[in-house]
Amino acid sequence: MSEARDGVRCMWMRGGTSKGGYFLADDLPADVAARDALLLGVMGSPDPRQIDGMGGADPLTSKVAVVRKSARADADVDYLFLQVFVDRAIVSDGQNCGNILAGVGPFAIECGLVAVQDGVTPVRIFMENTGQIATARVETPGGVVSYSGQARIDGVPGTSAPVPITFADTAGSSCGALLPTGNMVDAIEGVDCTLIDNGMPCVVMRAGDLGIAGTETPDELEGNEALRAKLEAIRLTAGPLMNLGDVAQKSVPKMTMVSKATNEGAISTRTFIPHKCHDAIGVLGAVSVATACLLPQGPAAELATLPEGGEKAMSIEHPTGEMTVIATVRDGSVTDAAVLRTARKLFDGMVFAKLPDSAVQEEH
Repeated sequence: MSEARDGVRCMWMRGGTSKGGYFLADDLPADVAARDALLLGVMGSPDPRQIDGMGGADPLTSKVAVVRKSARADADVDYLFLQVFVDRAIVSDGQNCGNILAGVGPFAIECGLVAVQDGVTPVRIFMENTGQIATARVETPGGVVSYSGQARIDGVPGTSAPVPITFADTAGSSCGALLPTGNMVDAIEGVDCTLIDNGMPCVVMRAGDLGIAGTETPDELEGNEALRAKLEAIRLTAGPLMNLGDVAQKSVPKMTMVSKATNEGAISTRTFIPHKCHDAIGVLGAVSVATACLLPQGPAAELATLPEGGEKAMSIEHPTGEMTVIATVRDGSVTDAAVLRTARKLFDGMVFAKLPDSAVQEEH
């Protein structure tokens, strides 16, 4: 191992129910292999405890945002999301992350990439992973980013300033189509699945078809070896069908098992990402599941309780609470979706990495 003697500028932030390092693109190596080696060293991967780095021994706390000022007319900043694996030397750009996205607006304003306004500052964010644009509205009273407020999201203690995020035209962002196979239902390994991508590639299945109730804790589900083996078999088959190729070393598609809502929501979920059961549900994963609920048929559509009207506030239940997706439906199609997230700056300074001598396994 060799030491990176000079630190790298970094802001560590909680974004939604995830947290990770936020970097300016110019502060990271331009060479992808060198960048990934640095980020593995920053997080302390590969190591199940990530004891020699900043990672929190969980995929939700081993994430990175790379941000730059955008050259696009329709965006203020470009955002690249990188998932740093915990116990493998892999850095993946194969998916987006709507939770880490929640911190991009505040980070961009704090770094001077976006001109701040008094009151609320909208930040248009081009998501490089999927080629889509989201708009985050950041609280900036007196021209300063505020992280304090009364917004509450499940999975995060206390309250914070709200960061509402609106997504548009996310259908097929990774797979090329909302329903990449053209079907609302595909049978894989004897299980009915909806293969869907409305911002996040997901395989949606009935919990009951996999021998579970859908109310189990994440720990209980992770301990179910037969379930995990079945989900992985389905995932490996679904990947090529969703135009994602061989997904053996990828973190997509997400595997979501749905059941009837238990707390007056639209539907209840349990999600593997891909081998660890999520304590919550990802932002864009919730958007994809909500969209599956609105299809004419499929596992989610058959179990969902839907509100009336063209603008549907859908509560997607998960192990630690719920996430509300506000979907606008016109002519039978979801035209845009909005979610409420929060973010908080944890530290701002320099981060140091121990760099491996060996080459980094890459996934791009």
